[in-house]
Amino acid sequence: MIGTRPLLLPTADGRLEVYSPGAPSPFPTSANPPRTRVAYAAAHVVSDPLATVNPWVDSAVDWDTTLAYRRYLWDLGFSVAEAMDTAQRGMGLDWTSTRELIRRALAEARAVGAIDRIACGAGTDQLLPGGGKTLLDVIRAYEEQCAFVEEHGGRIILMASRALAACASGPDDYLNVYDRILSQVRQPVILHWLGDMFDAALVGYWGCIERDQATEVCLRLIQTHADKVAGIKVSLLDEEHEVELRRRLPVGVRMFTGDDFNYPTLIRGDERGYSDALLGIFDAIAPAAAAALAALDRGDRVRYAAILEPTVALSRHIFHAPTRFYKTGVVFLAYLNGHQRHFEMVGGQQSARSIVHLAEILRLADRASLLRDPEQAQARMRPLLALAGID
Repeated sequence: MIGTRPLLLPTADGRLEVYSPGAPSPFPTSANPPRTRVAYAAAHVVSDPLATVNPWVDSAVDWDTTLAYRRYLWDLGFSVAEAMDTAQRGMGLDWTSTRELIRRALAEARAVGAIDRIACGAGTDQLLPGGGKTLLDVIRAYEEQCAFVEEHGGRIILMASRALAACASGPDDYLNVYDRILSQVRQPVILHWLGDMFDAALVGYWGCIERDQATEVCLRLIQTHADKVAGIKVSLLDEEHEVELRRRLPVGVRMFTGDDFNYPTLIRGDERGYSDALLGIFDAIAPAAAAALAALDRGDRVRYAAILEPTVALSRHIFHAPTRFYKTGVVFLAYLNGHQRHFEMVGGQQSARSIVHLAEILRLADRASLLRDPEQAQARMRPLLALAGID
C-alpha cells in the first residue's frame, strides 16, 4: 500500500530523511469532563475549499465539518472556547462569519447537551483597521458583540481589542471601557490578556509597556469587578508571571492558562494553587490532554506528566515565532488525523508555514502518540511533499 512506504521528510539543515511513523495513538476517543480542572479547548474553523471566494479577502466556512470538530472536543470532555484567535479572528474570519459561527456553535451545544461547556469570544473586530476610532466606537463594538453572544444564550470571553490598543491614551481609558462593558453583562465573563507575540497590534495593552505596570492595571480592574469576572485567560508565554498573577486574583476568580509553552506545570499547579486551561494547543492534542487530565483527577501526577511532556515540544514548535501563525499547525494536524478532508484555511493561511515546519509537526505528533492513523497521515502528507518538489 502507498501509505506504508516511508516518507522523505525535509529537515531544518536542508537534508531529506526517510521517516516512517510509529504506532497509532493509544488515547481514547471519548472521556468525561475533568473534575479537578476546567478545560477549554479553543477550536479552529474548517474552510470550504470549493467556495467561489477570494481566500485572502473572503471567509468561506465548512459549517458541517467545523461543528463536527466541536462535537469531537465535547466527546473528549472539553469545554469549547468558541470564536477565539484559534478560529482566526482577525486573520481570515470576519465579524459576519464570526456571528454565524457563534450562532451555529451555541445551537449545536444546546442540541447535544453541552451548552454549559461553551463560551464565546466577544471583541471589537467589526471595526475596520485604520485611524479615527474613538473610545465610544470601541465601547459600542464590544456592546454589539457581547449582546449577540448573550442573546443566543452564550457566555462571554471578553477578547483583547486592537481598536482599544490603537486609540487608548493610557490605563484609565482601558479601565473606563472595561468598566462600561462589565457593568452591562448578564453573567461573569472570562477576560483575555493576549500578548503581542500573538498579535503585534496589542503591544502595550492595559496602557503600559512594562508588564508589571500592566499587571497592576489588570488587577485593579478585576478587583473592582470581581463579581463580573469568572476568570482571566493569560496568553503571555511567561510561566513565572502567570503564577504571580494567579496568586493575587480575588477569591472565586479563576486563572485560565493560555501559555502553550508551559501548560503542564501551570495546570498541575503547586501548593498554593493551579491554573485551569483555555488553550489553542488543546485543539491539536485533545486526546492526550483528555487522558492526562483524567490521570490528574485520579491523583496520578506521574502519568499526567508522562502523557503531556511529549506534547510540549510539539506545542512549542506549532507556536514558534511568528507565534500568530500557530493556527496553521493546528489545522495541519487536524488534516493529518482525518478531521477534515483538505489542508485549506480561511485567509489562505495554510501558506503561513513552510514544508520544513510542517514535516517537523508530523514527527513531533508521532513522538507524542497523536497520529490516530499513521498510514492515513503518511498518505495525506505525500501531496504536500510533492507540491514542494519532494517525490
